[in-house]
Amino acid sequence: MAARERLKQQLADALRASRADHTEIRLQRTWASTLAWRGSRLEAATTALEVGGTVRCLNRGKGWGTASFTGFGDLRAMVSRAHELSLAVPLDAPIRLAEVPAREADFLADLDGDVRDVPLSDKRALVDRLAQEMLGGDRRLADSYCAYQDAVIERWVATSEGVMLYDIRPDVRFTAAAVAREDNLQGRGVESWAGRVGWRSISRLEQAPRTAGRRAVALLRAERVRPGTYPVVLDPRAMGTLIHQTVGHLSEADGPGAAPGDEPILAPGRRVGPDILTVGDDGSAAGLPGSFAFDDEGAPTQNTLLLQHGVVVGRLHTRATAARAGVRPSGNARAAGYGDSPSARITNLYVSNGRGTLEELIGGIAFGLYCCDALAGSLQQSRYALTTGYGYLIRDGRLAELVQPVVLAGDFTEMLRRVDAVAGDFSWSPLAAGCTRSGSGALAVADGAPHTRFEGLAVVGDAG
Repeated sequence: MAARERLKQQLADALRASRADHTEIRLQRTWASTLAWRGSRLEAATTALEVGGTVRCLNRGKGWGTASFTGFGDLRAMVSRAHELSLAVPLDAPIRLAEVPAREADFLADLDGDVRDVPLSDKRALVDRLAQEMLGGDRRLADSYCAYQDAVIERWVATSEGVMLYDIRPDVRFTAAAVAREDNLQGRGVESWAGRVGWRSISRLEQAPRTAGRRAVALLRAERVRPGTYPVVLDPRAMGTLIHQTVGHLSEADGPGAAPGDEPILAPGRRVGPDILTVGDDGSAAGLPGSFAFDDEGAPTQNTLLLQHGVVVGRLHTRATAARAGVRPSGNARAAGYGDSPSARITNLYVSNGRGTLEELIGGIAFGLYCCDALAGSLQQSRYALTTGYGYLIRDGRLAELVQPVVLAGDFTEMLRRVDAVAGDFSWSPLAAGCTRSGSGALAVADGAPHTRFEGLAVVGDAG
């Protein structure tokens, strides 16, 4: 407590000494450990402590001046350097920042059994047992990979406008991948889990390697799907990933398709989907990987609607993009590391609930696909691709044969128009997803959705 208060005082002193029109200081301290197994062999066991920060200064008619540093060092010197750098960057069009409320607050998450207090040997014993259980479950399991990561992250954001915020939160991630072989056949299963939890909740990891192993074995003799266009039902994981990679990234106000002067694909007021499709992003949701009380510019996080009844109604903003659009900051200014500048990024993206059940969605399909899980997703201009984890054929309104992972691809806007049913069984995905964007690092996020039906999506191949 005393050390935190001393650091706050250092922040306040550095801000008072600044000669810039606007000054922002971000500090971060991260304790982390990583363990990785390949088969029965330990490949990596590391612990790390990262400490550093960034000062950004802005002056009238000038651009950003940025100074990044390791340690917490001489904050006044870093502020002076960022101020001088800003003065050296003349701009024709001034940068404006939307207002954020001045406030001072601490946000202390429940560390749920602080992982920093657990010896690395105990973490190794847990992951070793899980890895051995997965390989020992079936003679056809030929290879496996397990990775465990944990972290406790401390963060400070302070500005010359009266923002002084602090938070501390845990993060635990686990990934299990299995390969099964028999004759000339091969099956792969992948399962992961992430949460803002500590050591007391690690028992949730138990199912991940078992599920990955069982799926790898089951996919050995799964059918392959011929390329073509099929009625498709996506499970919540697959739907969440698809909308993340498309609507989510295209809604980032400084992201893909956001070049000045170009009309974005998701232009405000444009109808891009049916009335049953509503999409949002909620960084204020409790306990999710992308949840936090404030973003890296000090703006409060919130629930931001992006599509409402199929119409574009919002975007994800930093303070600068919000000022250009004449709206409030959405709390989506996120930096991948303490040395990076914030940009508009996804937090917890979701598709809102509809009505009905999975059984009702597949009941009217004579022949189609039920696609589950997601191994990868991408968007290039207006073309999307989604690699599913596994699936089932739908025959006469019932789930039938297990099928191999498929690649769904096509035009993004056409895909949205083909949504014809959204179930009422929303769930957040527990996958250990990391959101990346060209020029920016990975960030913790969550995706959520109900089962969703499309009247026809193109299968362009399988993931084998």
